Amino acid sequence: MVGFPTELAGISGCRLTRCGYTGEDGFELSVPNAEAAKLAEAILADASVKPAGLGARDSLRLEAGLCLYGNDLDDTTTPIEGNLTWTIGGPKTRRRTEQGFLGAEHFLTPEGKLKKTSRKRVGLAGMKAPAREGAEIFVDDEKVGVVTSGTFSPTLKKPIAMGYVSSDLSKEGTEVSIKVRNKMQPAVVTKMPFVETGYYRVPE
Repeated sequence: MVGFPTELAGISGCRLTRCGYTGEDGFELSVPNAEAAKLAEAILADASVKPAGLGARDSLRLEAGLCLYGNDLDDTTTPIEGNLTWTIGGPKTRRRTEQGFLGAEHFLTPEGKLKKTSRKRVGLAGMKAPAREGAEIFVDDEKVGVVTSGTFSPTLKKPIAMGYVSSDLSKEGTEVSIKVRNKMQPAVVTKMPFVETGYYRVPE
């Protein structure tokens, strides 16, 4: 991710960052609140630009396996549970050994190893109908988890979801059932992202 302060459409105090929340190469623009409408109008004046709402963005971020705070993450979720240990580096990296950040003691041993956890975030596919946030996940008659995000993938043309299941059921290919509109839908634990990402990476 790279970014820098700049002027956009004659508006000072902006910041342009090459990143995004859709799984694709993109840009995020930060602008003073009072100038937001002016910048949006300037961008939309280009005939090649089409507006898209939060629903479109949400389906794309789910295809990319990206979390939404408040749905897939909250202040009780550890990086191990959220399948986000890449954010703290490998076993011998400085962040793992020094542990100079809040909450480290909850999921790292003094040696920097990952503690065991009872649940993990996984991808879910194979449903005939979209499983939405809050849908319960079962194995036989036992509840083993819950869906945190789900939609119909416009790219794959099928329902996808993510959620948390018991750690011993988080392996790819594990068969589960999801309760959708009071009916059990067969599903399978799958890897994420659902759609291959196209992020820009700075050349080394």
